[in-house]
Amino acid sequence: MNAPLQHRSAAPRLARVLGVLLALVPLVAVALVSRAAERTASPHGALKEDCGLCHGASAWKPARISPRFDHARFGFRLEGAHADADCRACHKSLDFKRGEANCVTCHEDVHRNELGADCARCHSSRSFIDRSRMVRAHSLTRFPLRGAHAGLDCEQCHAPAAEGQLQFVSARSNCMSCHMDDYRATTNPNHAAGNVSTDCQSCHSSAAWQPAHFSHAGITQPCESCHLPDYQATTQPVHSTSGYPTTCQTCHNTRAWVPATLANHDAQFFPIYSGAHRGRWSSCNECHTTSGNFANFNCLACHPHDDQAGTNSHHSGVNGYQYSSQACYSCHPRGRK
Repeated sequence: MNAPLQHRSAAPRLARVLGVLLALVPLVAVALVSRAAERTASPHGALKEDCGLCHGASAWKPARISPRFDHARFGFRLEGAHADADCRACHKSLDFKRGEANCVTCHEDVHRNELGADCARCHSSRSFIDRSRMVRAHSLTRFPLRGAHAGLDCEQCHAPAAEGQLQFVSARSNCMSCHMDDYRATTNPNHAAGNVSTDCQSCHSSAAWQPAHFSHAGITQPCESCHLPDYQATTQPVHSTSGYPTTCQTCHNTRAWVPATLANHDAQFFPIYSGAHRGRWSSCNECHTTSGNFANFNCLACHPHDDQAGTNSHHSGVNGYQYSSQACYSCHPRGRK
């Protein structure tokens, strides 16, 4: 009689247990979903984009950015070199929240904020060393880049320096700020010794350092103030030991240093630019064989056969005496044999 009563009393308890279990199912499901969500949460923070724009179905890594991904929607268009840059080059964290679009965020400001934060004034996204914009920007300064200056590296004029030492905005624009070493090293003529003007552009152009063009108009300084080294180094003939005057214009002109012409040689000394000797000599030393004394010259250097005994009765003289004088033109017409 007791068994049927026990069976009837167990049924409600089982029902209650089942009810509790059924009530727990939604909670367990929510917990499982929550745990799964935690394991698959996007590491990119609030970024709401289709994962397929960067990740493939075959593998989560490596990520490949699809051309369909429009970075410009986030305030920064990927152009030029930026289009090939790795995401982590700008986004140090995978949490791709909106970052700063200032150039100095990624690029070191080597100008130390002297030129402002707008790098695009001189640089382009195609290349950080794109010179086209630099040259255009430089044209707005007091020193436009022309000729050879346009091809120089910036640091050749703007030397790196400690912060606060303005090397760009307040850089000097005079020639000597860069070319003092060239000025001091020049020997033809010696610029430093001759007190040549430090205004390089009066003789040189920005296209090339050589050739230089110098206008002698208005120069009041004597020739040797610039050309003394040339005077001392000349050996054809030797000027320094031969008593040549330092008035260079006596033989030279401002168009070219050589050939030189002794203007009064024909009238005062001997005709070499006219008459029979014209064009028959190539250097002073052909006639002036005595070093250091150009007041004398030796005709026999060119006419030895005319002084051989027996070749000319006038030279033989009395009793066969050989005429030995070198002053040939005392008997011969000047300038003619």
